[in-house]
Amino acid sequence: MGEIEHKSGYAAIIGKPNAGKSTLMNKLLGTKLSITTHKPQTTRHQVVGIHSEDDAQIIFLDTPGIIRPKYELQKAMMRFVEKAEMDADVILFIVEAGERKLPDHAFQALKDLRKPVILLINKIDLKEQEEVEALAKELNERFEFTETVFVSALQGVNIDGLLKVIKEHIPKGPPFYPKDELSEHPVRFFASELVREQIFLQYHEEIPYSCTVEIVQYEEREDLDYISADIIVNRNSQKGMLIGKGGRAIKKLGTEARKSIEDFVGRKVFLDLHVKVREKWREDENWVRNLGY
Repeated sequence: MGEIEHKSGYAAIIGKPNAGKSTLMNKLLGTKLSITTHKPQTTRHQVVGIHSEDDAQIIFLDTPGIIRPKYELQKAMMRFVEKAEMDADVILFIVEAGERKLPDHAFQALKDLRKPVILLINKIDLKEQEEVEALAKELNERFEFTETVFVSALQGVNIDGLLKVIKEHIPKGPPFYPKDELSEHPVRFFASELVREQIFLQYHEEIPYSCTVEIVQYEEREDLDYISADIIVNRNSQKGMLIGKGGRAIKKLGTEARKSIEDFVGRKVFLDLHVKVREKWREDENWVRNLGY
């Protein structure tokens, strides 16, 4: 018996905001790595998730959705998309079943790639089979996809089938990362994402889109992890909304975020939150860069 042939490669997940990219990542990895909320554009960073098997390692690049940039933050998000497309061995183009309007610029981006592109039709549990098949046919007429795979990320339907297809399209080679590693992002990155997730879940209108979270200090102490974080907003009025009457809103935010960070790191956490105002941070290129985008 010879050695098992090992394959390693990068797969980028692209698609419209809210098509289910982050949910898919979490299902593929069996862990909550990408924050998932029901609001579009919650993914700003390229979250890298690593899926390892005995004979393969797939590194997933999770990209913000395909959008037309409106301000500096969105431009930075689009640069992540472009970078992921350059870095990837295979592209997963995710579309939700029942999708009606896919913009032409999405297909234009695909045409310039010259890489295997797998069409991934998600949320198939919500639509009739004929409708899903008609969508697949129509999309394959607009672009010649390498393969088409039907999944339900939320229900975990056909995730193994998808992994098998991805493995067919990545090159032979040794693993890039230790097999027990899930991501190359440090824990403090996930702490900030989990705080941001709670902001999306608990606040409405423009608040979540106007906030970013900066971890000022992350210290692993003997009995717990001590985290000090700044929530950065655009305007004073937003600071008031975040804190809420008598500090109630921020207290609830802190409690829920602390619980999800504890689940993630598997130990007790002390979370110290502060709200800071940085006028128009989203429109300032230096700020966007300083905050890691």
